[in-house]
Amino acid sequence: MYAIIEASGRQYRVQEGMTLFTERQNGLGNGDEIVFDKVLLVRDGEGTKVGKPYVDGAKVVGKVVSHGRGKKVLVVKFGPRKNFDRVNGHRQWFTEVTIEKIELGVK
Repeated sequence: MYAIIEASGRQYRVQEGMTLFTERQNGLGNGDEIVFDKVLLVRDGEGTKVGKPYVDGAKVVGKVVSHGRGKKVLVVKFGPRKNFDRVNGHRQWFTEVTIEKIELGVK
């Protein structure tokens, strides 16, 4: 069984037991439960349920493992023939979530 969820403006394909790295989820600490209720698609052994735009009553429950920052990405700006170059670094915040269960609504 798997589901496609929407979190922080991005779509993720999740299964029970997998680890997911999303954009930082503010207001949650380590060990807190997080519920993703914007479920776009659910696929189980019986068939596929597609939402318009979301599947009614479906939700994905996970547990926050940690918060952190990703690897550094270098942003380079360069102006040819202008004697101009600039290098900036960026590290994106993330939240590590373990998916515990996918629940289907009965509607």
